Amino acid sequence: MTYAIQIREESFQLHYSGALFWENESLLMMSDVHLGKISHFRKYGAAVPQHALLRNFETMDTAIAQFDPKHVVFMGDLFHSSLNKEWGLFEEWVGQKKMQLTLVEGNHDIISPVKYEALGIKVTPEFSLGNFFMTHHPEEREGQFNFSGHLHPAVRLTGLGRQSVCLRCFYKSSVQMILPAMGEFTGSHTMAVTKDSEVFAILGDTVLPVQIHKQKSKFQ
Repeated sequence: MTYAIQIREESFQLHYSGALFWENESLLMMSDVHLGKISHFRKYGAAVPQHALLRNFETMDTAIAQFDPKHVVFMGDLFHSSLNKEWGLFEEWVGQKKMQLTLVEGNHDIISPVKYEALGIKVTPEFSLGNFFMTHHPEEREGQFNFSGHLHPAVRLTGLGRQSVCLRCFYKSSVQMILPAMGEFTGSHTMAVTKDSEVFAILGDTVLPVQIHKQKSKFQ
């Protein structure tokens, strides 16, 4: 269900939901949940099942139940659109939570910060702690390690028989890690896998490191 890694002598757990848990800080990162997107699509006639909108809340609850964090940081695009009926569900969801909540603003976060702050959620352009900083868009900053989202990273694995599969993934370089999108119906962007990157693919309820074997498989 989780995969443990070390980043700059700190311990982290990668969760199959797409969340990332920082053990020493009891801090859970989530990115690109895109609440409100399903209702937005349905409003304009898209045939999206009504029950699908509850899956985002269930996914967040699964990650929170796994780690029981003291602090949850949403790294952008928490709510996809302007206010719709999913905001009411979000208010109820927040009302049941006891931990600290922070929203790092993303490009889709167009709802006034006043609405979030009324729920006790701190809204900020970025969040820093020690030599780590969290943003929505990937950034590089000398001497620091960046956690971000926005790109909805995925990896395409191709086998000897030309079978291929595209999986959501955590994408890591020496200076940053890009988290997968947690939300339903968010799409993905296939990342280029190089010898300098590390990729942790999500397969069902498992997180697996991707091994690069040039003669057996190709990645793009």
